[in-house]
Amino acid sequence: TEGLRGQGTEGSRGRGDQGCRMKPLASQLLSFFFLAALVGTSFSAHQPLSCSAIPEPKLLSSSIPQPLNPLRGGSQDTFSRTWSYLSDLTSSFKSQLFSNTIAPQPKAHSSQGNPQINTKRGLQGLNALSPQKAGALRGGGKRMRKSQHSTPKPADVKDYSKELEGLEIEEMLKRFPALEWNGGLHFVLRKGYVDSMNVDASFYANKALLKLVLGELLANEAKSLEGSKGGFLPAVEQLANVATLPGVIHGSIGMPDIHSGYGFAIGNVAGVDLQDPDAVVSPGGVGFDINCGVRLLRSNLKVEDLEPVKDKLADQLFRVIPVGVGDGSVLGKASEQELDQILSQGMVWAEKRGLCWPEDRSLVEEGGKFEGADPGAVSSRAKARGCGQCGSLGSGNHYAEVQCVDEVFDEEAADAMGLKVGTICIMLHSGSRGLGHQVCTDALESASEVMEKQNIKVVDRQLACCKVESPEGQRYLAAMRAAANFAFVNRSLMAKAVREAFAKVFGRDAKDMGLHLVYDVSHNIAKEEEHVIEGVQKRVLVHRKGATRAFKPGHPELPEVYQKVGQPVLVGGSMGTCSYVLTGTDKAMEQTFGSTCHGAGRAMSRTKALRSLDSKDVLGRVQAMGCTTRVATKRLVAEEAPESYKDVSEVVDTCHEAGISRKCVRLRPLICIKG
Repeated sequence: TEGLRGQGTEGSRGRGDQGCRMKPLASQLLSFFFLAALVGTSFSAHQPLSCSAIPEPKLLSSSIPQPLNPLRGGSQDTFSRTWSYLSDLTSSFKSQLFSNTIAPQPKAHSSQGNPQINTKRGLQGLNALSPQKAGALRGGGKRMRKSQHSTPKPADVKDYSKELEGLEIEEMLKRFPALEWNGGLHFVLRKGYVDSMNVDASFYANKALLKLVLGELLANEAKSLEGSKGGFLPAVEQLANVATLPGVIHGSIGMPDIHSGYGFAIGNVAGVDLQDPDAVVSPGGVGFDINCGVRLLRSNLKVEDLEPVKDKLADQLFRVIPVGVGDGSVLGKASEQELDQILSQGMVWAEKRGLCWPEDRSLVEEGGKFEGADPGAVSSRAKARGCGQCGSLGSGNHYAEVQCVDEVFDEEAADAMGLKVGTICIMLHSGSRGLGHQVCTDALESASEVMEKQNIKVVDRQLACCKVESPEGQRYLAAMRAAANFAFVNRSLMAKAVREAFAKVFGRDAKDMGLHLVYDVSHNIAKEEEHVIEGVQKRVLVHRKGATRAFKPGHPELPEVYQKVGQPVLVGGSMGTCSYVLTGTDKAMEQTFGSTCHGAGRAMSRTKALRSLDSKDVLGRVQAMGCTTRVATKRLVAEEAPESYKDVSEVVDTCHEAGISRKCVRLRPLICIKG
């Protein structure tokens, strides 16, 4: 049920909740205790891991926790998992018989045999949506039977991109004649590929990335031949489907890190003409993790300053930043009044309370506050999920990383950002947690109910949408902006914890270490913007899902410090691999609604990663890259392995060569904290 918890990537959400059905309570209890008796002490997956704890050459005992007594403390063992299961189970019956607070806190093993470190975790309800509604909204328009999703089909795990190994682009495209190619990095599906397309669909890719995109199409063909149903459509098909939505203009555009997601592909950008009365907003075009984004802090520290305290700092960051699914917050549970203020005011609320530095807000997209946010548009269920999570990392592909500037490509832009080779930086990647997930879930349910009334027909029910100017459309946008404000505060509170952790470990004031904000930008949002389309200035609602705003130099919405160089674009890599800072360009404004990539993008499904990768081996390799890691969940190590993702350098180089962003600096990870 990870898919219902608001954590991780879009892919895990889509699979996790397909076709889930609640058994009768008595049956579930019996099943659970029978399973517990069988597996005994094997429940130790949530004990946090440390890659630096792995001895060489033996990788066995110290990195992956050994079984613990199921009825004793320590990690989140069978006893606490029993309470977790019962708490989750009863939440679906709106019962409060069990409290999350009674589960013992998990502990992390330190990297050098230090005393165990208490960390903040919590539990999360299994059922964010009733099974009937979940089935109606997920699965690519099909409900999966239990037998269909419990055992992966061969097509789910085979790498079909290998069939294209060694082929030149021209040879690859012979198998996909509908794709047009001009010899560069841009591939186009013309109107008519799918009936009722309003615009062309296109994407950017180099040869290596094209192979992965086309591999999704081959895998889908194989699944169709096997009669397998459910899951997501290939990203290319989703791009074409988005081009059919009412009001879409200019094109449905895919970034080089594109891969399949819920309705919209992750990496899809699409704008609708707000002058068109039929224009729609689609919650799937933003995604479940509203305002998932990246914040970058810099410092005046160098790599040589970090090395003597690297493990100590990793432990301290893991201690003060709550990670994993469920509740956990830097400041504790927010009251109803506080939460409403966070939702309506965003970082203004944090600034008034001294929870961020006064200058921070000027270096955040939208000044850290989306206007038009309405806490009243956010459901009580969403608020209940979010009140204990503001100021926490979450799980899945979210992370907190200590990095160093490894290479500078654009000296002028790097100087404007205060980045030089060897500079220590901190990158935070997280979003709106369970609150944003529930806002999206509520909006999808609402949209699916009103489409017939609004005379809207979609080619894929995952594209559920409603007219922008309708009450339902306005309510979603108001709730989405509130969730976006929540995410800004979430990253602000974690930045506060980071500054305090550095101060404690280095024994210096955070300001003395120059822990200033470089920028904070979203990559899951829908925004009203002005764009020139075919020579005409238009007001456009731009959906960016897994894509980052990349405004050109001189754009009026940029901070003064970046007016000459363009907007900083923060692109995170996968665990153990490099990240990048890019800048926006004129060409992005012309071609992609001022948008570019957001990260590496998945290349391997989580199912395949778990089946083919070993967590101990992955941690060992990440350590060999020079990255000290603290991970709370064993299975997450394989899911988030470097090879589970595309090569972020290939993605960034494609954006740079296509002209939709410019490379500024490359960042190398030194410490990685994950849920």
